Amino acid sequence: MNIKKDYSLKTLNTFGIDVKAKQFISVTKQAELLEILRRFYASELFILGGGSNMLLTQDIEKTVVHVNLKGIEVVQETKDHIWLNVRAGENWHKFVLHCIENNYGGLENLSLIPGNVGTSPIQNIGAYGVELKDNFEFCEAINVQTLNTTKFSKADCKFGYRQSVFKNKYKGQFIITNVCFKLTKHKHNLNLDYGAIKTVLEQKSIQNPNIKDISDVVIAIRSSKLPDPKELGNSGSFFKNPIISGDHFKQLQQKFDLKYYPLASGDYKIPAGWLIDQCRLKGYRVGDAGVHKQQALVLVNYGNASGHDILNLAEHVQKQVFNTFNIELEPEVNIY
Repeated sequence: MNIKKDYSLKTLNTFGIDVKAKQFISVTKQAELLEILRRFYASELFILGGGSNMLLTQDIEKTVVHVNLKGIEVVQETKDHIWLNVRAGENWHKFVLHCIENNYGGLENLSLIPGNVGTSPIQNIGAYGVELKDNFEFCEAINVQTLNTTKFSKADCKFGYRQSVFKNKYKGQFIITNVCFKLTKHKHNLNLDYGAIKTVLEQKSIQNPNIKDISDVVIAIRSSKLPDPKELGNSGSFFKNPIISGDHFKQLQQKFDLKYYPLASGDYKIPAGWLIDQCRLKGYRVGDAGVHKQQALVLVNYGNASGHDILNLAEHVQKQVFNTFNIELEPEVNIY
């Protein structure tokens, strides 16, 4: 077990915030992870995955455990479907590309989402009309107190919009080690109606798209709007799209030409990026902390912003949106 002292986490969080871990361990085997959990109290550990859904505002005075388990395994296969069990440390986008290359359908709309597979169920990642839960079969996770492994079904996870049992009831109590997905082998159910996917396909004169076409379009759209974390520090969407009541929606509709998505519940989902843009904050910058010029939903680190700089900017954005629309924006990222 290689324990490193005062280890910089700058390259291990997509915001590129330069904070240090008091101690740092990267684990590539489940046996190593279990050994660490036996040696340390759970309260002494800080579990780190792909570093894509977090904002670090201070040094971590705990032992940071980087879950770097690798592997993709076929666990079941029929004529129409395949089940893949994926280890937590696999990069999400690389895994999606692996599925595309093998013509496994279901995840193509989730191309280019930053982070690792192990953290994907925690917030039920989603994009362009598809959520992780749509292809999720089960995951396995280690209880940090008992060290027992528990298998969680889709129902057990209680998935919601950017929510799961791991983000609420069991927050900090489990470490996900692997996730199993059920994917199609042919007759894929293509999701084309969300965002600009259909428009871009038409522009490219693609009338009968396959899953690679969908993935390529999603990658192109995301690349045009979202900065590459390797070039400009960010965590993707910083805020959740708020959901408001029908009454609130009617009040706002009298004042604004709202952009919205009606829900079956009678509520309305309002794009957070649109709200921020209406407050004229797109491109707004304080020092090296800024709102991205192309996508107002993304906060960025232009180089040397601290976690507190980003947090102060986020709070300013929240205040402006609330004052204008009486809507509270909730961060999608975890703030430490």
